[in-house]
Amino acid sequence: MLRFVLRRCALVVPSLLGLLVVTFLLIHAVPSDPAVAMAGDAATPEQIERLRQQYGLDRPIWEQFAVYVGRVAQLDLGESAFSHRPVMIDIAQRLPATLELTFCALAISVFLGVPLGVVSALNHNAWPDYVLRIFSVMGIALAAFWVAIMLQLLFSMQLGWLPLRGDLTSTLPRPDRVTGFLTVDCLIAGRWDAFADALRHLALPALTLSLGGLATIVRFTRAGTLDTLQQDFVFYERAMGYRWLRLVWIFVLRNSVTATVTQIGLLFGGLIAGGVVVEAIFDWPGIGSYTVQAILTGDRQVMLAVTLLVGTVYAAVNILVDVVHGLLDPRLMERG
Repeated sequence: MLRFVLRRCALVVPSLLGLLVVTFLLIHAVPSDPAVAMAGDAATPEQIERLRQQYGLDRPIWEQFAVYVGRVAQLDLGESAFSHRPVMIDIAQRLPATLELTFCALAISVFLGVPLGVVSALNHNAWPDYVLRIFSVMGIALAAFWVAIMLQLLFSMQLGWLPLRGDLTSTLPRPDRVTGFLTVDCLIAGRWDAFADALRHLALPALTLSLGGLATIVRFTRAGTLDTLQQDFVFYERAMGYRWLRLVWIFVLRNSVTATVTQIGLLFGGLIAGGVVVEAIFDWPGIGSYTVQAILTGDRQVMLAVTLLVGTVYAAVNILVDVVHGLLDPRLMERG
């Protein structure tokens, strides 16, 4: 197992390096001057030039990249050009909010998607199957920003059931920061009123973010279950009078979720990346809104750092998915 994980980790380094190269080139290909944006409209050419020298923007692009990679190797992601604070500190403060939203959205996708996929397969070409197939297509096709706005209009502005934006009502005092996860910190502090309010704020963005992943998991679970139901061991167990529900939800499901587990791993990284739009619409204090602000202001250090963070998350989750695959099917571990 350890050798398997180390071999997977060794493949991550060149992938992340390639990601940095592509991102660095794309950011510098944009026809904008960060020094001008930082200095403001009233800045003189001398002030703009001093900023270029201060942040190394006057150096050749290959030298800028070499310096940046050297800093990243020392876990230094640079300083934000606009907050004038280390990017690592800004990300550390905002990452728990993004992870909290991502975990909640992923939980909704998995705990609803897997059972619905099995139900769809068991009712193949019946009305539940058709309904769930239509839902899965709609869930993938609908744009997240449109779903977010529609949910806000319905549940916040028309019905008034849920908050429109933010993560906590402004009139409620925030609990002491322990983990950075607001709901967990509320529980630690015994603040049940703040906990209930935080869940109400979390509901709409988590639901919006989960729809695409939910539809994907339903489709892959349905396909895997249909394939497993045609296996010989299923016909044999049914002929022997094995309990149908136990056969389906234990043995059939275990042999059907290999592709689903892969999608869950990819979804985790995708939810963090896709949360940029959702966080911006719901004013969620996470990495997504921080990235939008960096893009609008041309803060290259933040954009590079967030891209590297998402790439690292993808790599880590893929390694975890490989380990889970190996636990579900030890033959994959032997071949890997």
